[in-house]
Amino acid sequence: MSDVSALASGKGHHDENFPVASFLIHPRHRPIILAFYRFARAADDVADHPTAGVSERLALLQSMENGLIDGTEAVAEASELRSALASRSLPPRHALDLLEAFRRDVTKSRYTSWDELMDYCRYSAMPVGRFVLDVHGESEATWPLSDNLCAALQIINHLQDCGRDYRLLDRVYIPLDYLEEAGLSPDILKHFLAPAALKDVIRKLAQRTAGLLAGSRMFCHQIRDGRLAAEVAIIQALAEDLNLRLMERDPLSDRVHHSKAEMLGIALRAASRFAVGRARIKSHPSSFARRP
Repeated sequence: MSDVSALASGKGHHDENFPVASFLIHPRHRPIILAFYRFARAADDVADHPTAGVSERLALLQSMENGLIDGTEAVAEASELRSALASRSLPPRHALDLLEAFRRDVTKSRYTSWDELMDYCRYSAMPVGRFVLDVHGESEATWPLSDNLCAALQIINHLQDCGRDYRLLDRVYIPLDYLEEAGLSPDILKHFLAPAALKDVIRKLAQRTAGLLAGSRMFCHQIRDGRLAAEVAIIQALAEDLNLRLMERDPLSDRVHHSKAEMLGIALRAASRFAVGRARIKSHPSSFARRP
């Protein structure tokens, strides 16, 4: 096997901030989604490894691409995903897009603007939602709302981990123009207490992320598969709550992440609201169709 395995962090799908192939997803779909997750996790671990060199990490990511496309490299995660995709006659395009994001993680450590950050999300986050929709046979018409949600999830993760990303990886996903406008440099992220100016920057970015979440609020009701729709409704609720926390808390010194108990409470309330909303839509489909 390739040395990709030597750079593994040991992190699994249960360690993520948002559900990955939870029990809500039909058992028929969970194996391929988890194969996609393991591929992405392995590539992420390669890109984020603190001691491996740039050329080594890029070579390992290329070996993952080779294994995914033609099976020429013995990378377990690539072989597993290649087989899973073949069993569903699905192309590797979303996984290849993710590899582009991980290459950027290796070679790019700063983003100058919101637009540049969103272009990164186009490769790092949006392919995940699109892949899950493809697995479920959903329409590509659902992609725009999915893209909004996935980009919001990515930005929330970046904001709540901004101190860790800077200290451990020298990586800054807060757009530099926001920092410069506030009279700050990325070096401010090395501290363990955010000054008022940095908290204001994070609040502004969270407010912009709230716009993405507002744009994805009806996403769950566009999804035909009820189980996937319920999971998306829960993820939406978790994201909205975390984004509100980012408007109020200092991610350098405060806990932003949900505890398991908090996640469960939010998930139960979101599932209940989703069930009520789904029933109303089924009762009045024409009214739903007129919504923007």
